Amino acid sequence: MNPMQQMVIQMQKTQRELQKAHAELEAKEFKTNKAGLVDITVMGSKEIVSIKIEEDGFEPDNKEMIEELIRDGLNELFEKIDAEAASIDEKIAGKQGGFGF
Repeated sequence: MNPMQQMVIQMQKTQRELQKAHAELEAKEFKTNKAGLVDITVMGSKEIVSIKIEEDGFEPDNKEMIEELIRDGLNELFEKIDAEAASIDEKIAGKQGGFGF
């Protein structure tokens, strides 16, 4: 097998590993709790699974705070998902010599 064939085979293997790892990431649940009032669960695909608000959060004076907690919680989870995706890419593609996947 010539070097070009070996490189193509290695690139295909790396791509399969990346696809598998990203599929696993998309199926993983990420959770956060903000201020003990808001629980948020998001899939690695960034699909929102649930947002639960504790009864204390339903006080009229808490409306703005609850909205901020939900926004902050979602942003936090999306950042975690993005960081994990980048880590997967670096771990798999980086160890293969970085084919730019």
